[in-house]
Amino acid sequence: MASTYDDRVPSNGTPLYCAQPPQPERVLRPDLSPERARAILVGQSKWVNGTVIRYCFFDELGGGQSRDQLDEVRSAFQDWKNIGIGLEFREVADPSESEVRIGFRQGDGSWSYVGVNVLEHSTRERTMNFGWDLTSPHGRATARHEIGHAIGFAHEHQNPFAGIVWDEEKVYADLGGPPNNWPRTTTFHNVLRKLSPNEVEGSDWDPDSIMEYGFSAGLIVQPEEFRGGIDSPRNLSAKDKHFVQKWYPPIAAKPARLQPFQSMALSLDPGKQADFEIIPPETRKYELGTFGNSDAVMVLFEDVDGELRYLAGEDDSGVDMNGRVTVKLFKGRRYVLRTRLYSTWGSGNVALMYW
Repeated sequence: MASTYDDRVPSNGTPLYCAQPPQPERVLRPDLSPERARAILVGQSKWVNGTVIRYCFFDELGGGQSRDQLDEVRSAFQDWKNIGIGLEFREVADPSESEVRIGFRQGDGSWSYVGVNVLEHSTRERTMNFGWDLTSPHGRATARHEIGHAIGFAHEHQNPFAGIVWDEEKVYADLGGPPNNWPRTTTFHNVLRKLSPNEVEGSDWDPDSIMEYGFSAGLIVQPEEFRGGIDSPRNLSAKDKHFVQKWYPPIAAKPARLQPFQSMALSLDPGKQADFEIIPPETRKYELGTFGNSDAVMVLFEDVDGELRYLAGEDDSGVDMNGRVTVKLFKGRRYVLRTRLYSTWGSGNVALMYW
């Protein structure tokens, strides 16, 4: 049966592109040190490692999708997981139980919000959309590209260290025509706008990244080797795999047990994480918090039938106050507290406790 999706590539070689929605830029206090600001911005979209990201096929228009389209998305999630990372992906049927809600609305392009930014949207809203056939080579790459966004990757060609010089008017004209038909604002946001160096980890451009677009000849002026165009990557690159493993290494060790009123020192490098198991001795409200000069994110999960479910969280980055979480915990139940460090200053000593 013929596909109802538009997966055309016109004679000028321009493929259909991901049109990532604009997201508000975080504005930090101007008195933060450059090192502290960079640590916060680099890590702000990342999930705490070990998170189970639940995704739901969100059919808000009631049209239904063919099994091959759904299976390609499932396969794309599995490709990322097969790298050997600490994140888990789980399909659920109820949108209210999901973090990632996937639509297939034609005419709305393909796109995804980035990392934990998906949590800012109502459970009635899509956080990812696919607008063309996912079973073609270009469509398969699109599925992996959008999931890359959902776990924290930005567009690779917007890397400020890439050294790309565009023929900007040709880019606007190319993407303003079929099949994308983008207004100039969309082209600027997704192609010409360079990310802040503070948002980017690493210094090299990876033209083989699944987060890279392919471009037709004449759009890139520099580097000279790409004046003839750049192919659309079809698979996860070696650097894609390196960085996703760096952000989300496999979790092998059982978390250490944390007792009430026990202060636990956090000897962490920026971007690293410590996990703790909590089994409360009594049912009551508890407080959980960090101590010391640090920017950190704490996320508490409850073990429900062997699956960790989000319960509460706090991100204290960018302010000179330690984060606190107040939550009712139940005697004998198992909880896991994950704490990721952005940065420290002053003495650099950081501790965590619940009481």
